[in-house]
Amino acid sequence: MSLRLKVIVVLACLWPTLSCAGDNYGGHPATAALVDEMVVEEGFDRDELMQLFAQAERKDSILAAISRPAEKSKPWYEYREIFLNKQREEQGVEFFHKHRVTLERAEREFGVPAEIIVAIIGVETYYGRVAGSYRVLDALSTLAFDYPPRSPFFTAELKNFLILTRDQKMDPTELIGSYAGAMGYGQFMPSSYRSYAIDFDNDDIVDIWTNPVDAIGSVANYFKQHGWREGGVVVAPATVAADTPDTVFVRTRDDLEPVRTVAQFAADGVVAKMPLDPNALATAMKFQLQDGYEYWLGLHNFYVITRYNHSSMYAMSVYQLSQRLAERIDR
Repeated sequence: MSLRLKVIVVLACLWPTLSCAGDNYGGHPATAALVDEMVVEEGFDRDELMQLFAQAERKDSILAAISRPAEKSKPWYEYREIFLNKQREEQGVEFFHKHRVTLERAEREFGVPAEIIVAIIGVETYYGRVAGSYRVLDALSTLAFDYPPRSPFFTAELKNFLILTRDQKMDPTELIGSYAGAMGYGQFMPSSYRSYAIDFDNDDIVDIWTNPVDAIGSVANYFKQHGWREGGVVVAPATVAADTPDTVFVRTRDDLEPVRTVAQFAADGVVAKMPLDPNALATAMKFQLQDGYEYWLGLHNFYVITRYNHSSMYAMSVYQLSQRLAERIDR
């Protein structure tokens, strides 16, 4: 066990409302408070919830995974190799041709390019092949009750999960997802499922786990609801002057929203290599290569991609994979 995980486990045991006794959450002190809230605010049956949490298991492997995400701290030239490889490209072309009709309908109805939808699903789950192996109930319970650093977030997601499984008449003990509780082809968290997942094949079931039609429509709807602009530029390569201050570039997830214009970046020495509206809002990014950096200006649609995962490297991987797919797809 890593030192960081040991610290997390110790903190969990010392957290005033928690106990490390037992492997399930039926008798966990924090369970009662959450159940009270769901009974009063959402009309759940107390006994049914208590029986459900008695089946929810604490997973130390989840605490280990969240303490050391595989992609964190990698430089761009290593990070991109995770997603921009021949296998993911080949399978993306295969996925497009298999689901062409659905993808083209989603593109027409939501204005989101089919290749972007395919790239998201490819980056998230290898086109549904690797969608997680944990019960969502276990993942969210473990992180809500035994991971203090992000307990409020995962507690909210656990509540959303209980509501969506009730509303969709799903068995909460059967649904599988990632160690963080993300679900289905597009790895939606429960709150995203409730807000953006749709029944794209009109069978009265919103199934993003086994139904690629619903999954495709849901990803497209997610982008549309987050403001995707049909036909808009996503990113533009840029040149950078020697005296450009480092402070103009994205450094954290808090810097991703565009607040400066293309013209303002040009005045600071970050100049697009293609024509752009000088009044368009953008973000400036630099990505580490093995022998230097490459520079980009991200426009509004790039920011929309970062709403899926708050990372400029993630968004660039999705975009570049989409472009590789677009070059090979016969439209």
